[in-house]
Amino acid sequence: MVQRVAIIGAGVSGLASIKACLDEGLEPTCFEKSNDVGGLWQFTELAEEGRASIYRSVFTNSCKEMMCYPDFPFPDDFPNYMHNTKLQEYIKMYAKHFNLIKYIKFKTLVSSVKKRPDFSITGQWDVVTEKDGKMESEIFDAVMLCSGHHVYPNIPLQNFPGFVKFRGSFLHSREYKGPESFKGKNVLVIGLGNSGCDIAVELSNAASQVYISSRSGSWIMSRVWENGYPWDMLILTRFETFLKNTLPTAINDWLYVRRMNRWFKHENYGLEPLHRTLRKEPVFNDELPSRITCGTIVVKPNLKEFTETSAIFEDGTVQKNLDCVIFATGYTSSYPFMDDDSILKCRNNEVTLYKSIYPPQLEKPTMGVIGLVQSLGSTIPTANLQARWSVRVFKGLCKLPSRSSMLDDIDKKMGNKLKWFGKSDTIQTDYIDYMDDLASDIGVKPNIPLLFLTDPKLALKVYFGPCSPYQFCLSGPGKWSGARNAILTQWDRTLKVTRTRTVQSSQKAFPLFSLLRILALPLLLAALFLILK
Repeated sequence: MVQRVAIIGAGVSGLASIKACLDEGLEPTCFEKSNDVGGLWQFTELAEEGRASIYRSVFTNSCKEMMCYPDFPFPDDFPNYMHNTKLQEYIKMYAKHFNLIKYIKFKTLVSSVKKRPDFSITGQWDVVTEKDGKMESEIFDAVMLCSGHHVYPNIPLQNFPGFVKFRGSFLHSREYKGPESFKGKNVLVIGLGNSGCDIAVELSNAASQVYISSRSGSWIMSRVWENGYPWDMLILTRFETFLKNTLPTAINDWLYVRRMNRWFKHENYGLEPLHRTLRKEPVFNDELPSRITCGTIVVKPNLKEFTETSAIFEDGTVQKNLDCVIFATGYTSSYPFMDDDSILKCRNNEVTLYKSIYPPQLEKPTMGVIGLVQSLGSTIPTANLQARWSVRVFKGLCKLPSRSSMLDDIDKKMGNKLKWFGKSDTIQTDYIDYMDDLASDIGVKPNIPLLFLTDPKLALKVYFGPCSPYQFCLSGPGKWSGARNAILTQWDRTLKVTRTRTVQSSQKAFPLFSLLRILALPLLLAALFLILK
């Protein structure tokens, strides 16, 4: 009998889950509250209750070669970093190409997901949905939660005494759509994450003055990296991960801070993180330093309290005559449709899940949370691999350890995360280590030694080049015949959209040489360490 799987949400994670189910012979039914696919990337003029919301000017922070579905590259003429409308176009192309739309029930709200009375035996779920005022209940053998984590805003007013006195307007970043209504105003943005920086930079073109308050600072990175190549194609490599896991901590820390300061010295701009060596999630913004140096944005420390018209900061400075406050303070994880809230427990604002997917409290492994993990890598390939792992767990092809072993693994990995990333509202996962962990279970992790023996040209690209999504479709379940060629030609597609004017060149730039230049110093230091040891 074919297993029926309920998929909640038709964003990038939901679409990956539908396809993963179909690839493994399962029967998916996807429930989507809106009238279209795309989830977070489906822009609306107003923030809608219970749905993710983005502002009009959002661009991707991952380049197209690093954020595609692994068996569906972006069209050659798509820019390396895309406006949200361009990414939404790609998402629709993916859904159409693999004929996924027919498995989606649009304008359908999931109001309840609960275990059936015989769950300990069957692992089945009762899923109650609502459409056009009509309620419907169905039984499913498994559930995949793909509703994301940019839905329920976090506004920690308890951290800002006196806010009730403030006479100006305020909103959360999910409600922000554009700068038009802020013209000529003094605006305070609280939060130095990607959204906070994007909004502050955009407002600096229209507002009278923009202030941005940060509790602990952030590393700011440009999308354009060494020799103008996309940052993630140079940094997210297997060799880079090998060095990080091999070099002594002191050398790792020194290299990390040096890299983060390669564009500008963060200390001079009031941006350097309090714990500078922790791998706190960097912020991607190509304009923030210039706006600070031009004075249109002023960086302030953590906010201490509000008055009727002012903000008082922890360093004692006071900013008067504020017209508006924008809280770019992130989101909380919430699953209001879950009948039993003990299934998805939170710790440090992170849902406690085995491999960031599976709730260890369940008697039967029939629920997967897809797309919730946060790392430097893109959500699309990560969610794709999570979905592929989940459906194989549902089918019994990937075996789970005991509950105690899963909890021990969660604690161990949480400890590793705290070591590298520190205690923060957003705890990152190392992208390549995480992807390889899932890929090993599925049987799709590239066999590097074998590749060097059988296909050395490809092996060099796989190990020293970008860890692009195609690597996880080279072999095993879900193998794609075009994966090898996609890896060998990924730099061609990257350069095609920037080399739009032919110029004379004394030599052909080759990204591998650029990468080796970047790695020369750590290699030299590693060799020196081994010699002196």
